[in-house]
Amino acid sequence: MQIFVDADACPVVDIVETIAEKYNISATLLCDTNHILYSDYSEVIVVGAGANAVDYKLISICHKGDVVVSQDYGVAAMALGKGAYAIHQSGKWYTNENIDQMLMERHLNKKARRSSHKNHMKGPRKRTEEDDVRFAQSFEKLILMARSKEGAQSGNI
Repeated sequence: MQIFVDADACPVVDIVETIAEKYNISATLLCDTNHILYSDYSEVIVVGAGANAVDYKLISICHKGDVVVSQDYGVAAMALGKGAYAIHQSGKWYTNENIDQMLMERHLNKKARRSSHKNHMKGPRKRTEEDDVRFAQSFEKLILMARSKEGAQSGNI
């Protein structure tokens, strides 16, 4: 199992690395050339700046049983399609049961924004310490569940 983070402007990189190190799981941070990342723990992969360049690179290197951290529903859908686990920076797990609805909501919201100049949606609210605690708890729970599930399937438990 490896952890891959769509790290362009990701607010939970430090939390991911802390938990990855706690469980001795390798982590890879992916960003484009518009972002500068350094890490004492994770491998950092910088890809060319281009629409979805980071997303496609992440999906090309993740495998079944890996964990992907991304706020992008499309990346999450592709990760699930490869048999990986996916989590949003809010702590919400992406699953085969909820991803279709999330993608449809994204599509409808985009359509509504295009059709009217009145739909000025506000950006996300400021991240709080409670948000970080919620993510950390959910992420650690996902890691433990994935480890146990993958271990059981490979006969290592």
